[in-house]
Amino acid sequence: MCSVQLTDPPSVADPGGRDGDRPSGDGRASTRRGILGASLSVIVGTVLIAVHASFYGNWMIDDAAITFAYSRNLADGFGPVLQPGAEPVEGFSNPVWMALLALGKLLGLFDHGTIFGVPDYVLFPKGLALLCCMAILALVYVGAKRLTPRPALVTLIAGTALAVNPSFVIWCFSGLENSVYALMVTALAVVILCGVDSGTLLTAKIAMSAGALAALAGLSRPDGVIYAAAFPIVVALFTRRGGVPPAIRAVLLSAAGFVVPFGGYLLFRWIEYGRLLPNTAIAKAQPLPAITDIAKAGTVLQYAGWLLVAVAVVCLALVMQKPSKLRAGVVALLVPFALSVIAFCVLQADWMGQLRFATPIWALGALGGAIVIVETLRKARIRGRILLTATLVVATASSISGFHIQGKSYRAVPKTPFCSVVERDARVTNGVADLLKLPGSAKIGVIDLGGMALVSRLQVVDLAGLADRVIADYLSTADFAGVRRYVFDELRPELISFVGTWDTTLGFAQDERFGQEYEVLYRSPRDPSAFGDVGVWVRKDLVRDPAVLAAAQRYVTTETQKVVAANSVAHLRSCGDTLRPGQTPRP
Repeated sequence: MCSVQLTDPPSVADPGGRDGDRPSGDGRASTRRGILGASLSVIVGTVLIAVHASFYGNWMIDDAAITFAYSRNLADGFGPVLQPGAEPVEGFSNPVWMALLALGKLLGLFDHGTIFGVPDYVLFPKGLALLCCMAILALVYVGAKRLTPRPALVTLIAGTALAVNPSFVIWCFSGLENSVYALMVTALAVVILCGVDSGTLLTAKIAMSAGALAALAGLSRPDGVIYAAAFPIVVALFTRRGGVPPAIRAVLLSAAGFVVPFGGYLLFRWIEYGRLLPNTAIAKAQPLPAITDIAKAGTVLQYAGWLLVAVAVVCLALVMQKPSKLRAGVVALLVPFALSVIAFCVLQADWMGQLRFATPIWALGALGGAIVIVETLRKARIRGRILLTATLVVATASSISGFHIQGKSYRAVPKTPFCSVVERDARVTNGVADLLKLPGSAKIGVIDLGGMALVSRLQVVDLAGLADRVIADYLSTADFAGVRRYVFDELRPELISFVGTWDTTLGFAQDERFGQEYEVLYRSPRDPSAFGDVGVWVRKDLVRDPAVLAAAQRYVTTETQKVVAANSVAHLRSCGDTLRPGQTPRP
């Protein structure tokens, strides 16, 4: 990492004088003001982000709980598996985040009970996310310090911009890896910026740090591997004639910094899971990039607000007019920013909404945008400042209005709350498994996997393929008939739970074997947009006694409808002090 002072070096008195070995009074005062400004700008931004995050209560998305389950089992000594004793399948795609959660569990901070009366499975991931956000703002200050005499103002603006952005806040505090991913990408951008600004870009320290941070980004999310290209691209842009040999050496050092950690994990993945890609990537069948993918960038512009983006682009154009230290630094930031946009465009559309894959775009955009706007304002004449300020006010108001609508609508109907899955699916099916006296070796096929993996006492079969190797292979080629053959002929799960229209998507509803071999215990009215759109089926040979079947149907219907009726607040609350396999609905 680059070494950057938080304040300008204090003035030093004449070496021959009494105070030659210490800062003068004005220097000490300047240092204190600088430290205070840096601290306040970071703290205020962090507090604003925390306030916005509190708007969504204890909500976390169910997919986050998949990683929770893996981290629990890793920390408990069962290895990185979905459930103790399960076949090793890499049903997560965020090793760095998973390792941090496992460390939290080992330290007694995660998956143990409550902290200050709040369940630690809520507090620890959200607290860790907040620390990552604070670190991002600290890095913003470090980067801004290199390019502007107003780094505290830049940090305050960037922090406020991130705090009002629902996409950034929702996904950083969703329980997923977004916060640590954005932190790694921001750190990489700032390291490269410092190298360019200080003339040390080609040193081993900068090169290897950039490579290592790119590796950590790639181990935070699969698409993070794209940032391995950031350092070589910047080197190519700033290498002058005659500087090719040291540039090649620096790129090779950066490659080594990337390959050692990332390659080490690939080796572990091959040994442990027998694959070079995470099972999640295979199940989702990410298509190859197409030129039309670039149109997805428009969704980011629309979300941020076209007018605000236009103002930032105009300020950027003004900054880029003449060669300067500022222009060089902005170019260094634009490279990882462009890579983040490319990664977003290449990834297929995400069902979770709110631009889940755009988090690095927001972090780098806030940093670069705040710098070019502040510097344009600082250097503009009076009339220019008035015009730019007035336009900024209008643009900001427009963007905030859009953000308010987005945040309010998501809070009202968030995607798949994991505690709702725990209450509606895991605990209810545990209860019916107890009623039917099913052994722990019995299987249940599910779609919403996270809460089930944490709380189900049965062996969970992921019908969406994220944590099932065979199903992932079938889904990668859209072979839904193969999925059904595997389920009906080999797995034969005792229970099956579908949500939304997955029973139709996978062809179960159309397959006569489903009706022949399984009896419905509960099926809600078909409304794919509703939380209560769920169905539970049991294998017919387990409920041959009509009284047993009726009791099971009555139990599942009653308990499921209780959760559905309470869902006006269920998506914002926790689901008990602890989450353990075998829990049933609370009285």
